[in-house]
Parts: sequence; C-alpha cells; structure tokens
Amino acid sequence: MTMIDEKHSKPNHADVASDPRWARIVARDRTADGHLWYSVVTTGVYCRPSCPSRSANPKNVQLHDTLEDAMATGFRPCKRCNPDGPSAEAENVAIVARACRLIEESEEEPSLTYLAAAVGRSPSYFHRRFKAVTGLTPKGYAAAHRAAKVRERLANGNSVTEAIYDAGFNSSGRFYEKSTGMLGMTPSQYRAGGANEEIRFAVGETSLGAILVASSKKGVAAILLGSDPNELVRELQDRFRKARLIGADKDYEDLVARVVGFIEAPALGLDLPLDVRGTVFQRRVWQALQEVPIGQTASYTEIAQRIGSPNAIRAVAGACAANHLAVVIPCHRVVRNDGSLSGYAWGVERKQALLTREAGRSLDAA
Repeated sequence: MTMIDEKHSKPNHADVASDPRWARIVARDRTADGHLWYSVVTTGVYCRPSCPSRSANPKNVQLHDTLEDAMATGFRPCKRCNPDGPSAEAENVAIVARACRLIEESEEEPSLTYLAAAVGRSPSYFHRRFKAVTGLTPKGYAAAHRAAKVRERLANGNSVTEAIYDAGFNSSGRFYEKSTGMLGMTPSQYRAGGANEEIRFAVGETSLGAILVASSKKGVAAILLGSDPNELVRELQDRFRKARLIGADKDYEDLVARVVGFIEAPALGLDLPLDVRGTVFQRRVWQALQEVPIGQTASYTEIAQRIGSPNAIRAVAGACAANHLAVVIPCHRVVRNDGSLSGYAWGVERKQALLTREAGRSLDAA
C-alpha cells in the first residue's frame, strides 16, 4: 500500500474545482502537457492533463505546477499517460517530423508503407497521425514539397527540364500532368514570372469597406480588404506583376457577391475552389487556420503546436501575414496567448469586427 504524506492526503477540493487549471484537465487539454500535472489520492497516481483515464473527482485531486511537486507526493506515475516521459502527442510529432525529413530527402516520393515502416508504425496509424499533425496526408505533403522545389528551381532560372528532375519527377509526362495545378499556370509562364497568366478580378463593397476578389484558372487566388478600391487594385498588380489582369464580367461579380455575403453572415459558410500559393510551411499553417471554427480563436502558440512545430511561433505569425486570401483562410482568428488582438494585414479594427460578428453568429447558431 502506498504511503501518503499527510500534507498530500487532504486536498482542498473546493479550490481544485474552481481552479482554471482543473478545467484544462477536464478538457484533456494537450497544450497543458508539460506545464501542469495532477495527482489522485484515491488511486495513488499522478498524471498529465491529457490523460485518457476516466475523470477523477476533484475532491480527491491535487494540482501541481511542476513534475517534481507531483513526484513528491510519493505516488506512482500513471501507466496510461506516462507523465514522466514524452506525451503521446510529443511522440507523434517526433515521428511525423522524422517522416517529413525522409520525404524531403528522398529523390522520389516514398510510399506510405515505406514511411510507416521507417518510423515503426502501421500504415493506417501513421497516416492518421501524419494528417493530424501536419494537416496534410503524406502524399499531399510530398506533393507540396515537390511543388515548392519546382517553384524554387524555376525562380532561380533553372530550365523547366532541370526543375522537373531536381524536384524528383522521373518523367516529364508525370510532371506536366500536374504542373498547372501545382503552379497555377504552365511551367514556362511560371519561369517567366507569371507572364501572360490571366487573373480575373472584381471589386465590391462590404460593411468593412472595399473588397477585391481575384481568380486564376485554378481558383480564387486573392481576397483583399481595404478602404480604397484603387489601392486594392494596385496591391493586386504588385502581387501578380507579370500577369494580365482582366476586369471580370457579371458572372464573376456574382462570385464576389458570395464572398461579401459570407463576410456579412459567416454562418452561411463559403465553399470555393482556391489557388493557394505558398511554401509547405505556410500551407500547413493556413490549413490549420481553416480548421479553427467560426466563433473561436487560437493563439500563435496553439497553431504552432497543431502543425507540429511548437517553436515556430514567429514563423506562424509570418505565414499569417503572408496570407492573401482574407476571411477564407481566417488568419483573423489568431490572437496572442492572452487573447488580445495582434496585427492584421487589413487592419486590427477589421479583425475585431470579424471576430465580433463571428462570435455573434456562433451564438445565434447555438
């Protein structure tokens, strides 16, 4: 029988139940792992916040801000959540990081079976964990990485043929099958800086000011907000310097109206084909942003953790700033750790207005 120190035998359950740390334990908040532990007098174990075991009665619980304090109870570590070692989440992140390196270092796209065996997991488990951490499937991550290599080679002046083989395509036929979807244009156009690419656009008005929506053949490539429609057009020109900008017709203006409608009534939702252009890391961040529900927010730290790069907080902020698909990729839902608003490419006032509106719509839906 475990000997229990007197000072640990009678937890103040009233304080525990009202402590905000207890709410994180009830929610099995994985982001609290490594920052908080709890022990249970009746079972004589201590756990991490994300422990999958049945929730304990707060009358029997003590909260600890350090692992040393939890260990000082004399209790044993829980076998289910392993509070003394890395969490299951941390192990998954490490596994996925290793797989990402294998993908990036391989000349050709490695198979799912090969990657799973390399990290010591079954293909189905590895596939689920990889997507949970990165927001992409292994195949999707490999495709995004190869696309980034192609863009880099073409931008550096390599020939199309050199870019194809340097990126790991073993035949030009396979590359050209995917090139337009990968680059948003033909390889020759991309190498020429987007020369002769056609970008259709239209300007509208919302309660937040002017809006510009622009599309390539692949999908919506830019949604810009501002006060001056002419400034938005100039911003579009800066983003697509060598493209041919074409004022859109009535049918395209209907698409703009759909975007405006989404801004005014977020609960309506918006499902549009997108032409998302960014690095592998940026796309991982943007995917994570799209998974933040309407009416909720996430901190830069939380987004970094969700994509498996917990130390890349500044890079996450940079990816948010590089987003040029306002509202559809909802970087306005990212806030500081204390919940306060940070910068927003289209103005902090608009960010606050969007969040207030979305919170209201979320309450209406409830």
